Amino acid sequence: MRFMIMHKLDQNIPGAYSPDAAFIATMGAFVQEMVDAGVLLAGDGLRPTSKDDAARITVTNGRSTLTDGPFAETKELIAGFLMVEVRDKAEAVEWAKRYADLFARTIGEVEIDIRRVTEMADLEALA
Repeated sequence: MRFMIMHKLDQNIPGAYSPDAAFIATMGAFVQEMVDAGVLLAGDGLRPTSKDDAARITVTNGRSTLTDGPFAETKELIAGFLMVEVRDKAEAVEWAKRYADLFARTIGEVEIDIRRVTEMADLEALA
């Protein structure tokens, strides 16, 4: 089963998007552990929203609107993700808890969403 583990941060918290060397080293070791366990498919951090690095498309009643960053009205933004392949949701949650702990020890605040990925086989089963 594939799950996406997304972390959300408040870009107004000092250091939320500018981790120190210790955090980078700790995160690197965690990612390597996931690679060694054979569960990590992909993962990256996202830049904070800015005019140059972010845009949002909203479609309402068939009309699309493009808004350039920053998104000041959004307190918690998806700041990064891990894509994992694990046995079940329980295993995804265990990895996500450890991921959250990395942020809790440094930034202090983080919100983690764990979502199962819909795969082609899931869609084919519906047809």
